[in-house]
Amino acid sequence: MLLRVPYRLSGTLLFVLMGVFSLYAEEIERLTPRQENMSLVSYEVHGSDTTYLASLREVFIYPPMRFKNKRQERFYWRTVRDVKKCLPYAKLIVQDMAYADAEMAKLSTDKERRIWWRKFERSLFKKYEKDFRNMYASQGRMLMKLLDRETDKTSYELIQHYKSKAAANFWQFIAKLFKNDLKEEYDGNDKDRITERIIVLVEAGEL
Repeated sequence: MLLRVPYRLSGTLLFVLMGVFSLYAEEIERLTPRQENMSLVSYEVHGSDTTYLASLREVFIYPPMRFKNKRQERFYWRTVRDVKKCLPYAKLIVQDMAYADAEMAKLSTDKERRIWWRKFERSLFKKYEKDFRNMYASQGRMLMKLLDRETDKTSYELIQHYKSKAAANFWQFIAKLFKNDLKEEYDGNDKDRITERIIVLVEAGEL
């Protein structure tokens, strides 16, 4: 049975990590792999010959998954579930990071940037509290992994960038109490290779 993390961890901690998060439901639907991987067909005419050109999505071939036991199989399908849930969020967060950085770059003082950030943060909390509060603990961890994969920054570094080093240290302390590490890096070639395989297949529309 999966346990949901307490509000102060699942809500507040994830909100800090996603203080640059702005999301509309239709945008998530727009970014589904099924629509991203549509083929495009065109043609070229050379004299009396017509050549059709098709742009096809990549096809990834992996050996079939072989599970040693039911526990391993459950872990795999839980990871599939969590990737499908969190990957659209992670991709949109990257876009919103760019938006937040661009907006704050227009401001001339740290005070102005802090005021802008607080207003932006409050609006996001109000709009998306329910989404993050209802996440499973495993989905919170998955989202932090995907953020590192998409941004090449750990959760600790993201909090430090958008909040402060003191805030990053505080949330690292909280995370450690729950046996998590905000400084942990995503490693798709080793410890996160199963997650990476699932991400590739999901993005290709094959899972």
